[in-house]
Amino acid sequence: MQHKTLRPVQFKITPATREALQAWIQQAGLKSDDFLFPSRIHESPHLGIRQYARILGRWVNDLGLDRADYGTHSMRRTKATLIYRRTKNLRAVQLLLGHSKLESTVRRYLGIEVDDALEISEQTEI
Repeated sequence: MQHKTLRPVQFKITPATREALQAWIQQAGLKSDDFLFPSRIHESPHLGIRQYARILGRWVNDLGLDRADYGTHSMRRTKATLIYRRTKNLRAVQLLLGHSKLESTVRRYLGIEVDDALEISEQTEI
């Protein structure tokens, strides 16, 4: 569910991710109505944003990468950018991110500015 808009966001997972999730569900003994990543804190039924950020930070450190370059939001942005670079389909990226405005997708997630758009336009003859 998109946090800001409360709209559902669709996504697909790879076969390798599906296998890892199935193993996790079995290991954790989760049932169909359980959260996939339950919280260790009793007041919250699911993993919180801060806890997710701490986990991601540890992974980044373990890989020997610079923690300043990676965060929960940059991971979301990276996937969108890779999809856009491969397909050039802005609408598909917008739908995948659950954005209601194409402008948010273009400017905030893909980093496309007006100057970039004009330069691309100048290179295209009709």
